[in-house]
Amino acid sequence: MRRPTLLAVLLICSTLCLPTAHPQTAPDYKSDPKFQTAIAEGKKLKHDRQIFFAIDAYKKASKIANGKDLDVLNEIFALQLSTGNYKDAVTTASSLEAASTTPILKSRAEANRGYALFLQAGEKYKPDLMNASDAALKAAIADDPQNATALYLDGTVLAHLGKMDAAREQFKSCVNCVNPKDPSYLRAQHFAEDPSLSLHKMAPAFDVIALDGSKFNLDAMGGRVVLIDFWATWCGPCNEELPHVKKIAKEFAGQPLVIISVSWDSDETKWKNFIEKNEMTWVQYRDADHSLSNKFGVEAIPHYFTIDSDGVLTAEMLGSGSDVEGKLKKLLARAKVTAPPTTQAGN
Repeated sequence: MRRPTLLAVLLICSTLCLPTAHPQTAPDYKSDPKFQTAIAEGKKLKHDRQIFFAIDAYKKASKIANGKDLDVLNEIFALQLSTGNYKDAVTTASSLEAASTTPILKSRAEANRGYALFLQAGEKYKPDLMNASDAALKAAIADDPQNATALYLDGTVLAHLGKMDAAREQFKSCVNCVNPKDPSYLRAQHFAEDPSLSLHKMAPAFDVIALDGSKFNLDAMGGRVVLIDFWATWCGPCNEELPHVKKIAKEFAGQPLVIISVSWDSDETKWKNFIEKNEMTWVQYRDADHSLSNKFGVEAIPHYFTIDSDGVLTAEMLGSGSDVEGKLKKLLARAKVTAPPTTQAGN
């Protein structure tokens, strides 16, 4: 399933739907009480997850702004994607294009439209919509050749269209536009080497600084299998699962497996003391603001994800009693067959 969750969409849109710079003098509609009320209402409804009502509120604001406020249109676009209203999102992206005042802003809007068309194409990847997506993304690249998002998305679209050589070139161009420190840099490199990887459901690219000071980058695992465990010290079911996770860490020690536990704890001291007391020797990261959890769409814990040696998201398991061990055995068996001799084992 490649259709994004609400939180995954908002992550994607953080790149596509960048806030626009406000002019020196705010437009007249900005001071209109009706506009301000509609915006406030939209924000509250979005916070309360009443998404369809939030869209209506933002549409009211957009109407007052005569469809010229890019920030409002971006909000509508992101919310429409989050609810699966891809056809409407395409229309909104077209409005963004019409309201854009610079080539770069227009490029972002065109990339938005291309992405919405890609999603609208569905699991059957309808050729007419896929080709329309490709055309929109190429227009975005023409307006801004440094639009890494458009290059990345077009590489993905081209791969789905079976045009692997063209996809490879787009991913290569994307690599040249992305800061090497960006978590997506290695992902784009991998896709440039093997565009077929973009056909799979990949885990979100990320890097974090672990408790021991080491840097964890999902795309730098070098052929290892990864188990991500979302948990918290105050979570009863998580505590029940802890012996199981410790058993996995011990059983697969020395094998090409990396475990990273991602905690929701807000109290850093309590978290550190719990880890030390329970001898949790694998990679530990505290996600107090839920930013990493949001990338994965995690809203409840314990929550597991298994990722194979190519970075493909193979399973998602919620709650206790999941057969994590069985899934890891299969992934590790395959990783040992395909891994190069230099691959280092993790624990």
